[in-house]
Amino acid sequence: MLEWDALLPLIATLLAAGAASGLLAGLLGVGGGIVMVPVLDTALASMGTDASVRMQIAVATSLATIVPTALSSARAHYRRGAVDQNLLPVWAPLIVVGALLGSVVASNINGQSLALMFGVLALLVALKLVLPLDHVKFSETVPRTAAVSLVPFSIGGLSSMLGIGGGTLSVPALTLMGESMHRAVGTAAVFGFVIAVPGTLGFIVTGWGDPRLPPGSLGYVNLLGFACFAPVTVLVAPLGARLAHRLDKRHLSVAFGCFLLIVAVRMLSRGL
Repeated sequence: MLEWDALLPLIATLLAAGAASGLLAGLLGVGGGIVMVPVLDTALASMGTDASVRMQIAVATSLATIVPTALSSARAHYRRGAVDQNLLPVWAPLIVVGALLGSVVASNINGQSLALMFGVLALLVALKLVLPLDHVKFSETVPRTAAVSLVPFSIGGLSSMLGIGGGTLSVPALTLMGESMHRAVGTAAVFGFVIAVPGTLGFIVTGWGDPRLPPGSLGYVNLLGFACFAPVTVLVAPLGARLAHRLDKRHLSVAFGCFLLIVAVRMLSRGL
């Protein structure tokens, strides 16, 4: 059991990371999980949690936190007319199926593999944010062909496996298919909610009764992490959505991309 002098700094770190996650969820649409997962992994290590389940707990807790965060962010973007309502009924069912399968797969592979996958994703996202690729497009409108249906399915599966809200993958995908940045971010917030709900339920079921889990766990979801992250992310996400319509996206993308490069190196070193 952790003493209070060790627990309080841990809680303060989780609260600060939750605020950063909520801000980024609304601001860049990259998904707060890209911040939460590495922070939780480090926090769980300090608590002496079994290394074989740390990443599963971090991913599951991140997804649980994304449920209220994405809902809060999605409402803020919807009020601004920045959600593609024609795309939702087409992509949402495929995303749900992918998210369910992703949580099952992630529960049955080792933590090192998850860390490696997360590191690769963080590196790719960092490069996308840092490099001037905003003008690159594959099409002027989002295609409705059968082949494109693999995109939302993959977004749901990978996002659920890695504990991210979907914006990390769906914002680049949508902008490459002709969606404006603001509409891509708003639509991604809705997708984040669609991913997080089935993904969280999957991790609760598959982790239920695992003896390696720390106290206060609901399946793979850690309730201490959720209690620290959820309130501040919900409060801060609308602020990020408002700032998204005012600040220079290029400068913000580069700054966050540099931060993600550091995260990627750390997670890759953990997975190798």
